[in-house]
This record gives sequence, structure tokens and C-alpha cells, in this order.
Amino acid sequence: MYDVAIVGGGIAGMATAGRLQARGFSTIVLEAHGQPGGCAGFYRRKGFAFDVGATTLVDFEAGGVGGELLQHIGMSPIEGEPLPGYVAWLPDRTVTLHRNTALWALERLRTLGDSPAHHAFWRLMDRLALVFWDASRNGIELPMRRIGDVAQAASLLGFRNLPLARYITWTLGDALRAFGLRHDLPLIGLLSMLVEDTVHGTIDDAPLINAALGLTIRGAGLTRANGGMWGFWQRFQAHYRALGGVLRVGCAVQWIEGQEGAFTLATRRGSFYAGQVVCALPAQLASSIAPQAVTRRLEPYLRRDTNALGGAIVVFLGVPEDQVTPQSFTHHQLLQDYNQPLGNGNNMFISVSAPGDLISAPEGHRAVMISTHCELAPWEGLPAEHYVANKREVGEMLVRFARRVYPCLGENAAVYEVATPPTYERYLHRPRGAVGGVRLTLENANQFAIPHDVGVPGFWLVGDTTWPGLGTVACVLGSRIVADGVAERARSRSRFASLFAMRRLTAWSQRQTQPVYSRSPIVHK
Repeated sequence: MYDVAIVGGGIAGMATAGRLQARGFSTIVLEAHGQPGGCAGFYRRKGFAFDVGATTLVDFEAGGVGGELLQHIGMSPIEGEPLPGYVAWLPDRTVTLHRNTALWALERLRTLGDSPAHHAFWRLMDRLALVFWDASRNGIELPMRRIGDVAQAASLLGFRNLPLARYITWTLGDALRAFGLRHDLPLIGLLSMLVEDTVHGTIDDAPLINAALGLTIRGAGLTRANGGMWGFWQRFQAHYRALGGVLRVGCAVQWIEGQEGAFTLATRRGSFYAGQVVCALPAQLASSIAPQAVTRRLEPYLRRDTNALGGAIVVFLGVPEDQVTPQSFTHHQLLQDYNQPLGNGNNMFISVSAPGDLISAPEGHRAVMISTHCELAPWEGLPAEHYVANKREVGEMLVRFARRVYPCLGENAAVYEVATPPTYERYLHRPRGAVGGVRLTLENANQFAIPHDVGVPGFWLVGDTTWPGLGTVACVLGSRIVADGVAERARSRSRFASLFAMRRLTAWSQRQTQPVYSRSPIVHK
């Protein structure tokens, strides 16, 4: 019997488990695959380690959300490459997205426009980001459902920043229209790329506050661990086990039943028992294995978000080092055409392992990941020969686009592989192959997000389909909220049990001290 069972060993699940284990709870992580990581995971091939989703850790330095996690569990800082930023390649210009905020402030005005409207727009973005990054790091929790939640949010924002709450009903498009910038193509092109990557939304759908946080994510610090996600997970799971945590890989949970204090989790490797459960799977998967009370509460959210899912295509390359050395930055983002929809190569990200990182690639080589968003429907129900042809065509197209940055990329590659939505469905069990949570809109984000606590005592949800959404920093933030909730439930149950035991003891004591009266038999005459 464990205090807490965590279903799913992605970054949200493992971070939650690490926090709870460090607090003295007995925890077990049940992971369906042969290794932890999920959509922040990895695979290895011919001496290379490739990241299958996230390629960087966000805000993992001192004072950040990830930095707080490492400090909380007693793990040393991540060894790796702190990215100075990356380069955005627009159709007619390049923009360096510096991590240094002063350099970024100068660069965006120099390359995207220096008018009073541009200045005013960026001032608003900077202020929203500053206030809401601080609120997120300090533990703001959404959706708000109690007076205490509202009071906490107001306290974290501060009195002088309360007027910013009015922007919770704005989209990024609303802000651009307010400043007369909605049709500024270079600005819109860059913002569209950044917003699609960080909230999976579009300019006119993305909530303004979430978009502001996404636009400033480099300022929070991006780090690529030595060995990429493989290197990160080797260290993290070793530390979790050293704390006494149990990680069972290849152990898919088939169903969960019971109630707080007595949950049963059934797997093909036997049943496990826990007082509380944290389900760190996509909400669709969580609903399929959870107790019926949880499934009923998730149904309205799942119906609402059916059409808000998206997929990804990734090309994995193991290449000679001289193919990527001409560029000083190791990460690049490319837009091919201002006037075409994003996805399928029109907005793609290139991530290259750091020089000297011999965990990610053999000596003289580098690991390269090229990723782009895509719709799910075109990849569903394809005959085998059509699927193979489409996969080959899109892989070749992405490499061709990437040669704008690295002209010889992919020649004589030691590894060349392509992942599509069916790949993510098969190997990561993502429903329909969807990755990264839902596309955020005003209707499904923040106050309308899937909560961590759906109202079933002792059962919690965490991960990229719950608030605050996708990305390593969001999942780590969610882990803190859930770990705090689990601990509070445990304290409440302990207090209740102590009070109940005290009352029983008091009642027993009173019975022992009461006088005993003998009764004479009633004689009927």
C-alpha cells in the first residue's frame, strides 16, 4: 500500500512523484513505456540520443519554476547548455530572439518596427509577462472555484496590478487591433510562430495573457541538458529512486477503482494499492481508466476540446558535425510564407545538440531534430502505401526547408527517421497521436481549463491537458499545485482520523467511569 500512486511517468508525473517522495510520502510511478519522459522523452539510435518532443527545459535555473523543483527534491542543477536565444528566420528577414531582455528589446524594435504603436504593444506584453510570470511562480491556481482562490489570486497579483485582470478576456489579436498592428506582416509572422509553439493557438484565438507568457519564454531561461532529455531523465529517475521512490516501467494501468484511502490500480503485472492517485496522462486517457465519478466529470471538457487537438511531425537526423557548424546558435525557427497557414513546415523548429555533447551524439557528429505542427485528420485512416509515401514526402520537405539554415544538412546522415501522429499514437499512446495539450482559447484556458481536482476526493489530474497547459514549465508548475493538494488532503484525513480516534477514546473512557446500576428482576404477580 503506497501513500500515492502516480499514473504516467512524463515530466508532470515524475515531478509530482519527486516532490511527494521528498516530503516523506511513499510513492510509486506506473509508466506504460520502457522509460520515463512521455512527450518530454527520448529514444536512442546508433549512439545518438534524440528528443521526441520537448528539446529544452524552461525556467530550470535558480529562482525559476524548474529551479524550485530541483531545490525542493534536493537535486543538483541541470548540467547543460543555457541557450542565449535562437534565430527566427522569416520570409524576408531574420530576428534574433535573445534571452537577454535588454538585447531582445532592441532587436524587436530594430527588425519588426519602431513606431509608437510598436513601443506601446511591447510595453503591454512585457508588463503582462512580468506580473503573470511572478504570479505563476508563486503558486496562483486556476480555475478559481472558491472565495479563497479569488483572494489568493488578488494577493499574488497585488493591488496595483489588479487592473491587468481585465485582459483575461482578450486575445492576442485583440491587443494587436487595439494598437493598429493586426496587419503588420513581419510582426504577425513572428508572433504567430511563437504562439503556436507555446500555446498551440492562433493570433486571434490565443488568450492574451498566455500569449504574453509564451512570447517572453526565453527570458525565463531555456536549457538543453547534456544528453538532451535522455541525459536529464537518467539523472532525475536516479535521484527519485535514491529518495526511495518506486518507478515501474512497462506497467500500463488498465483501470482504477476505489476511493480515497483505498484505491486499486490494475495492471497486467498485478494490482497496486494507494491512498491517493495522481493521473498524469492526457485527459482522454485518464477518463478511459479512471473511476466512473472522474469519467463523468471529465466528459464535458472532452466533448468541448474534441476539435482542439493537434499533432506534430519530427525528423531525426544524426549528421557529421561540419554540417551544423556554420551557425553559432544551435536552435532556429523558420517561417516559409507569411500568407499560408502554419504547420507542415510553415513554422518549424530546428534543435541541434551542443558541441562537445558526446552523450547526444558520437564524436564528430551532432543530433538534429526538426519539428513542425500538423493537423491530425490527414494522417488518419490512410492505406499503408499512402502513409509511407506521405511520411517520406514530408520528411524530405522539412530537411529541404532546414537547408536555408544548414545548406548541407542531411547529406550522408548516420540516422534519418521521421515521426508522425501515428508514431506518437503507437509509441506514446497519445489519443489520435495528439501532442502538447489542447490549443488554448478563451473558452478552454485559465478559468475554463480542466482543473487538477475534479471533485473526487483523493484523485488528481496533472499534465499538459490540465491548467496551465503544455510545456515543461507548465507541467512542473502543475506538479507543485497537485503535490500541495495531495499533502493537504493527507493532513486533513490525519486530523479527521485523530479527532475520530479521540472521540472514540473519550466515549470509551466515559463509559468506564459511569456508575453501574443493578436491576432487580420484574416479578409479575
